[in-house]
Amino acid sequence: MRSVITVILLTITLFINCSNVLAKDEGVGIEIEMLPWEKVHEILPKYSKFTVLDVETGKKFKVQRRAGNRHADVQPLTSKDTIIMKEIYGGKWSWKRRAIIVIHQDRWIAASMHGMPHGAGALNNNFPGHFCIHFYGSKTHSTNSMDLSHKLMILKAAGKLEEYVTGADPFELINAYVAGIKQQDSRIISTISHQQIDWKDHFQSIENINLKRLSNFPVEDLVNQLSLQVPVEIEWVSNNSEEKKYFKGDIYLFRFSPADAWKIDSIRFLKDSRI
Repeated sequence: MRSVITVILLTITLFINCSNVLAKDEGVGIEIEMLPWEKVHEILPKYSKFTVLDVETGKKFKVQRRAGNRHADVQPLTSKDTIIMKEIYGGKWSWKRRAIIVIHQDRWIAASMHGMPHGAGALNNNFPGHFCIHFYGSKTHSTNSMDLSHKLMILKAAGKLEEYVTGADPFELINAYVAGIKQQDSRIISTISHQQIDWKDHFQSIENINLKRLSNFPVEDLVNQLSLQVPVEIEWVSNNSEEKKYFKGDIYLFRFSPADAWKIDSIRFLKDSRI
């Protein structure tokens, strides 16, 4: 009985946290697993085929894993699948990460993908190369660590984003906040933000954003604090100009009690940074 309740709760949580992740006629009662890459590497070996479900749109397409040791290098299975994937990205290929669920046989696994064809491709699918799918613990080609944006998308797909934010220290939150802006993901930013803001207009003005410097303090010194100013340096590029812009100032965080999660003052950040 307890396991049935757990599955139902996970499904409800995912539905609330992830917008249109579950279509009305599918997935009800399915448990979303957040499996480590080492295990997924065995479940989805090279040349295995599976379905990708985009959390935000609910659209699905089929893929085949072709390679990848640190994460899965995959390709859309057919030209039709390529069309669906491009629709998910608004008709334009992008490096932006998206929360997805990988469906293989009777398992639903939380994951993250980007939408940029690169490298080699071998299938007759009108997709010029392959793209990458990351699972929990996956690493990029260039680093020996997990990409933060992929991690946040995996947590989102698994319905664990709130849990992560609740347990994060202020510096982890600032990194996640900027990553959410970079990926133009309202759900991630709203989970961290003190105020609820319509981010659509701000997203339209930002092509890319990076946190260049973050001043850290010993976390143990913050145990009883309810407010905090953290000096940062942020660089971004707008959609209508290739000129880099900079913000050097403070990000303000608040919480109501030492037991509560930290939240970022988004109104002040947007005013000060002029993003």
